[in-house]
Amino acid sequence: MKSAEEILAAIKTALPEAGVELVPNPSPSAQHSLRLDPAHALAVASFLRNDPELALDYCSNATGVDWPGKEITEKVKVTKVVDGVETIVEETVKRVQAGYLEAVYHLYSMKHAHREIAGPVVLRMRTVNRTDQVELPSLTPVWRSAEFQEREIFDLFGIVFTGHPDLRRILMWDGFEDHPMRRDYVDPDDFEYEPTPHDEVLKRAEQHKANTGVTA
Repeated sequence: MKSAEEILAAIKTALPEAGVELVPNPSPSAQHSLRLDPAHALAVASFLRNDPELALDYCSNATGVDWPGKEITEKVKVTKVVDGVETIVEETVKRVQAGYLEAVYHLYSMKHAHREIAGPVVLRMRTVNRTDQVELPSLTPVWRSAEFQEREIFDLFGIVFTGHPDLRRILMWDGFEDHPMRRDYVDPDDFEYEPTPHDEVLKRAEQHKANTGVTA
């Protein structure tokens, strides 16, 4: 059984140029994950699949996570002159952490049937932001089972997977312009996709018709 730390060491030995870091999970499950540098993600993924000791040949799940930007308050120690004496004082500072999108993959080894590696091995990749730099490399060329799931992430979160063989919406229609799983997503009020609106949805649909003059 190889731990995430041991797999990280194997990656660094085989691909020393690759940017990979351990993401600790402090919960009782201690299911740590590995965050990949998008520039080297395909090389790392190929290594994980092809290395005979790892043989992570099956991607069981790929999903997206939306991390909006947030303000963080921290206490820092700074040096100031107080009453003519240089003194270290503690100050409270605020900074804004930019938001980003994340793709998460769960991997198993069918070859080893989990005798050597306890699954899943969890990989993560982050976009630069949530707006105009949302590209990540597709891992479908390495794990074919990721194809539909990356399409779903693209559809619902808006991550653009470069190198994907057929990247198009899978749940929403082609003309839909938003990504419903983002945390700041706002429901439309026309609900044209709802054939039999009722309760609160019906109220909003009727209000939308009244506001727009649409009668059918």
